[in-house]
Amino acid sequence: MLRHLINHVLALLPTTRWWGLRRLLLRAAGIEVADDVKFSGRGWIHGRGRLAIGPGTWLSPGTVFYTHEQAPITIGARCDIGPGAIFMPGTHEMGDRSRRAGPGLGKPISVGDGCWIGGHSLILGGVSIAPGCMVAAGAVVARDLPPDSLAAGVPARVKRTLP
Repeated sequence: MLRHLINHVLALLPTTRWWGLRRLLLRAAGIEVADDVKFSGRGWIHGRGRLAIGPGTWLSPGTVFYTHEQAPITIGARCDIGPGAIFMPGTHEMGDRSRRAGPGLGKPISVGDGCWIGGHSLILGGVSIAPGCMVAAGAVVARDLPPDSLAAGVPARVKRTLP
């Protein structure tokens, strides 16, 4: 409930101002936020799961985290998250034909240091994005990415290795 209320307070603040107050409110909601994180407005944090955001990370307007108590989300240092990016660790086991979405479960998400996640990307549970990666805008990351790779597409595939 507290996270929900804090989300509403954050929504009232200017989109890219009052970073210190934003960090203070996020910490009050149980989010692990480094001192120089910039979490822009119009974002939202759902659920009661663990979310940790490393130093120097920028989260653009509209970034959404669906946290899950069984699956932490960890964002490394000096990452840039594009507008509208979504982090979704929750999923379901395959059910039978009477209900295909079987029992729910969560899988952790890890984003390494120095990554750039493009706008409107979707990062699914169970994914580890190694340091130095770039995820193109609109990509759906459903499997691990090796260090210093550029991934794009639906589902995201490694297009090349970055210098």
